Amino acid sequence: METNFQEIPFVVIIPTYNNDKTLKAVVEDVLKYTTHILIVNDGSTDSTSNILNQHFSHLQVLHLPANQGKGFALRKGFKKALQLGYEYAITLDSDGQHFAEDIPKFLDCLKKEGPALIVGDRNMTQDGIPKKSSFGNNFSNFWFYFETGIKLQDTQSGYRLYPIKELEKLRFFTRKFEFEIEVMVKAAWAGIKVKNIPIKIYYAKEDRVSHFRPFKDFTRISLLNTYLVFITLIYIKPRNFLRKFRFMQDI
Repeated sequence: METNFQEIPFVVIIPTYNNDKTLKAVVEDVLKYTTHILIVNDGSTDSTSNILNQHFSHLQVLHLPANQGKGFALRKGFKKALQLGYEYAITLDSDGQHFAEDIPKFLDCLKKEGPALIVGDRNMTQDGIPKKSSFGNNFSNFWFYFETGIKLQDTQSGYRLYPIKELEKLRFFTRKFEFEIEVMVKAAWAGIKVKNIPIKIYYAKEDRVSHFRPFKDFTRISLLNTYLVFITLIYIKPRNFLRKFRFMQDI
């Protein structure tokens, strides 16, 4: 079921850190849909390297010497993907919560919308979603709307399609989970479409290991949003007002 690479030059990037119990199954699931895969091993200390060397030596693998965080791994993955000639990157987590069968949905949306940052909507109102995850997502959705004027149902899903060629000109400074917020906001500020599409999610997996640290990472996200709100108020909103004013004058 390989998608025509000439039609959409995309790669699936799988950042991974100490998810050796689920990594092999995740990669094998993605291989049902494409061989264009880039795995970013973010300094794993378990048997991840052995699994990659034994089973996936034919795929592109980027080994980082030490764990730097998901955002750093994604940024390194984007840079490597651009060097390899890709223009789009679909990212999914290595802990088994995402389904590779949703990959075609992202590609279909891309064909319809053109270059866009497409975020998987996990339907956070369904049964089985942890309350802390639902609260964190609602909190993120509110500030994303304030900073960009775009309403989304899910701003924290890691299952996404990034227009990495469009993002190449933007600058980012975060390295942990908060990068996924920073990249969305700055993409929207740059005029790139940001939208949701529905995806499936599996939270009950016994072997699933999450590296999200509620206190530390929520604090990082809050500090980032404080900075983004400040920039929104002193620059983005005045800029947008002037653009609208000039547009009205030109009519």
